[in-house]
Parts: sequence; structure tokens; C-alpha cells
Amino acid sequence: MSSISRREFVKVAASALVATVALSASKATSREVGGRRWAMFIDVSKCYGCMACVVACAAENNVPVGVFRTWVERHVLPGGGVVFVPKQCNHCDNPPCVKPCPTGATYRTADGLVLVDPGKCIGCGACIVACPYGARYFNPLTGAADKCTFCDHRIKLGRLPACVEACPTRARVFGDLSDPGSEVRRIVDRVQTRVLKPETGAEPQIYYYALPEVASK
Repeated sequence: MSSISRREFVKVAASALVATVALSASKATSREVGGRRWAMFIDVSKCYGCMACVVACAAENNVPVGVFRTWVERHVLPGGGVVFVPKQCNHCDNPPCVKPCPTGATYRTADGLVLVDPGKCIGCGACIVACPYGARYFNPLTGAADKCTFCDHRIKLGRLPACVEACPTRARVFGDLSDPGSEVRRIVDRVQTRVLKPETGAEPQIYYYALPEVASK
């Protein structure tokens, strides 16, 4: 076998290193894109009902007056205290709203978002009735069912949902639950959380801290 010069050896080794790094980066990107599970954590103890999230959501998503993608409920506790609980679509792992849709307009994406294709929606309202959280509404502007999308158009660009970005107390935390290093995953692993109506089997992906029983219905 003929020998190669030191310079040629360095060139070959460098090329191999670049190829290895490129392959690793490609696999990492594929793993991140294919394995994401978007979720949200809401700390009820930090919410004081300012409605900044509701206003930001409406402005970002052109939500018609009189309906809401996210809303904040006010509950009076047995002892007389008051709590504010933000609610919206829970982007369930087993969404009850998908199966009743006769046209496939309501669907679940690979990264767990539950969305509506307005082009396929016939406005029958089956999904609105099926949602156990009251998170859907009929949009008179589009003639289709509508709801929170976790601002999917923003997260595709690496931005946070509008409601998360607008919260002055950081009561909302959003991220990839499948990533052990994400803030939302670290919080959910560390803090005792609750989900709304677990008995439905919907497997909601909004996790609450300090959620009182009166607000969990």
C-alpha cells in the first residue's frame, strides 16, 4: 500500500471529522423535530387576573369579540380567598374532539398540537360539543370551529405563544415536554401538578400548580 504525505493525511482526517459532525447534527435535528411534545405549565398562585394573556391572544390571533381562545376564571375559595385560573385548549394526547369530526378538519399533529383545518370544517359543531373543557367556539369570520393553537405559527419561528410572552408574572411556561433539559419539563418533574378533568381520559397537556378543587371542574 502506498504511503501518503502528512498533509494528505491531515486533509483526509479533517474531511472525516466534518462528515461526522454534519451527520451528528443531522440526527440531532431530526430527533428534535420528530420527538417534540409541546406542553404548558400554569402556576395559579402567580396569576392575579390581569387578563394580559387574553388580550395578547385576541390581538395575535384575530379572535372575534365575544369568544375566547384563552380566558381567566375567577373562583372564590371556601375561606373567602380568590384565585384566578387561566384556561384554554389542553392539546390532549387523547383528544375527544378528533374522532367526532366527520371531515377530518380537527386533527392532532406529530408534535401533539390539536388543530383545525378551516378549509375542511363544515361548522357542524361536533367537536365543540365533544370538548370536555369548553375550549372551542364557532368563528363567525371563518365559518369554522376555532380554538387555541398554542400559537403554532409563532412556535414554528422559535417564539413563545402570545399568552406566555405577555404574562407579567411568568405564570405560564411553555416548551417541549419530551426534552429533559427544557424549563417546562424540569418544572413538571419537580413540582406537584394537576390536570383538568383527568377522569375523561383525554390526557391534557396543560399542567397546573396550586389548582384548587373548585377550579378543576
